[in-house]
Amino acid sequence: MRRLLTVAVLGAAILTAPGAAAAADSQGQQDYADAANAAGVPADVLLAVSYLESRWDTNQGAPSTSGGFGPMHLTDAAAVQARHDGAGDARGDTARPSTVDAPAGDTVPAAQTLDAAAALTGIDKARLRTDARDNIRGGAALLASYQRDLGAPGGAGSDPAAWYGAVARYSGAGTADAAGDFADEVYSTLRDGADRVTDDGRHVTLSAHAGVQPQTSWLDRLGLPRPPRGDVECPANLPCEWIPAPYADLGGGDYGNHDLGDRPASQKVRYIVIHDTEEYYDRTVQLVQDPAYVSWNYTIRSADGHVAQHVRTKDVAWHAGNWYVNATSVGIEHEGFAAEGAWYTEAMYRSSAKLVRYLAARLDIPLDRGHIVGHDNVPGTVPSTVKGMHWDPAPYWDWSHYFDLLHAPFRGTGTARTGLVTIDPDYDANRPAFTGCDGTAADPCSSHGASALVLHTAPDANAPLLNDPGLHPDGSASTMALSDHGSRVSAGQTYAVAGLSGDWTAIWYLGQTGWFYNPPAHPTAKWATGLVAVPKPGRTTIPVYGRAYPEAAAYPAGVPYQAITPLQYTFAAGQRYAVSGVVPGEYYRAVSFDGSSPGDRTVVRGQNRYVQVQFGHRFMFVNLDDVWLVPSPLGAPRP
Repeated sequence: MRRLLTVAVLGAAILTAPGAAAAADSQGQQDYADAANAAGVPADVLLAVSYLESRWDTNQGAPSTSGGFGPMHLTDAAAVQARHDGAGDARGDTARPSTVDAPAGDTVPAAQTLDAAAALTGIDKARLRTDARDNIRGGAALLASYQRDLGAPGGAGSDPAAWYGAVARYSGAGTADAAGDFADEVYSTLRDGADRVTDDGRHVTLSAHAGVQPQTSWLDRLGLPRPPRGDVECPANLPCEWIPAPYADLGGGDYGNHDLGDRPASQKVRYIVIHDTEEYYDRTVQLVQDPAYVSWNYTIRSADGHVAQHVRTKDVAWHAGNWYVNATSVGIEHEGFAAEGAWYTEAMYRSSAKLVRYLAARLDIPLDRGHIVGHDNVPGTVPSTVKGMHWDPAPYWDWSHYFDLLHAPFRGTGTARTGLVTIDPDYDANRPAFTGCDGTAADPCSSHGASALVLHTAPDANAPLLNDPGLHPDGSASTMALSDHGSRVSAGQTYAVAGLSGDWTAIWYLGQTGWFYNPPAHPTAKWATGLVAVPKPGRTTIPVYGRAYPEAAAYPAGVPYQAITPLQYTFAAGQRYAVSGVVPGEYYRAVSFDGSSPGDRTVVRGQNRYVQVQFGHRFMFVNLDDVWLVPSPLGAPRP
């Protein structure tokens, strides 16, 4: 789901004087040590809990996607305004128009740990939300109180293994499996250790405790229910439940909220689409159970990473706004908001990565950014739908960290001479000057790390941004509004290099040359190798498509031809675009509730084959007959 605002960027590193940096480093570590000692908590347990909540970041006092504040994620529902967003047409198939809006009603998170922390410490709630040191003190006090309630051994020098029950309770989870999974991830962090510079420049370290074996029996003392897991498609070590999306006849030829299928036997699943919910978890789960609404396969809760499955992977959920992508994808909603300063918890990132690794292995989906995509990377189907496509999870989703958790980190495979480049800025240091986070396009967003870089028309930070004719048909330049991705690239995406000039790199993008700042001393991208698509000789321009449909002759009698309509972009001779793969021309016919319409629940296949290319911020398709696929070094620009 996504609400429409309108994007662009240039990240700037935060510079700190050496003396100030050393003081910040020392203070960051000391804050945890002081809080742990005062509350009677082992310092490394406190560090590990905080890491799983926030990776020790402060997020400038802004709330998480589940109303949590600060490094310890103290939750305060009263300080967070409920949101609501209509889904629009997430089916993306003109053969069966479906435009829906969310029914009325909003919910907010129920947890309220900030009040408890304030009562335990006497610290003002406003300070607990915004002051990192006080927030850590509040979290430590809360954790110690949970240990006391269990009657477990406490004290700063106590055995970290005995804190498993208190750590599980800190998750706020209402079931034993979800609380236990949170605690398991905390103890995994404790065993592995961690070391990073936080978003406010503090260097914090957690030493590895390789031999720690948590006393998991303390979990039973919490008395949490153990509901049946149900027949879910989830890895065994991930807490999941089955909350089905209804397949229902609505009358008058209408039905909802997904389509039955037989994937992958009938059609290969090629994509996993990452969404954010634009709602809180409880409200999101209510929506997916409405047969008149749209659907997605999974929802992941922010606070503890709990997963609910709604649609089987064999069936087709209505989530991406592009029927070709829906028919060949799994959609995962993450509790969160693309704008408004909300941030994603480490617990949710980790649960999502576990789920995606499982699905990718089961469905044979490559772990790369051509196949693990954001909703904002899904193309419009025809020219008229391009502008209305959703743009979540947007630049504040940390793609680089996410792919590290997927065990598929972005790596350089080439040099400046090999012709391709994979975007990969330092998330925390890269702070584009976005606008529109509060819904007002001109208002600046708070400073925040981001996965995105902005493109300019020349190797100059003052040069205009590129024009996206789908978003700006009047020919105007793209903007810095958060939703305007018309001149923006994202971490993990790979592009064909179009030029090099000093600290700047140019790529081919939407039929244009776009420049981004990429200094060798602090690179924002990695050199890569691979295949690129180039127009065959004699073709001045070739069409670009938002879906890979078969030719007219492939459709059987009674099944209407789905037009192969080019988008409003131009792929001209001399340009080159990175290739993610070759796909067959396919159309999944599904327009009736009982499958009685001619050709229903079958896949129409033809002779057409398409090449998926990274054409702009969104991937697109070109007909294989129109292009050569060549190794990227051939004709690549030289430094």
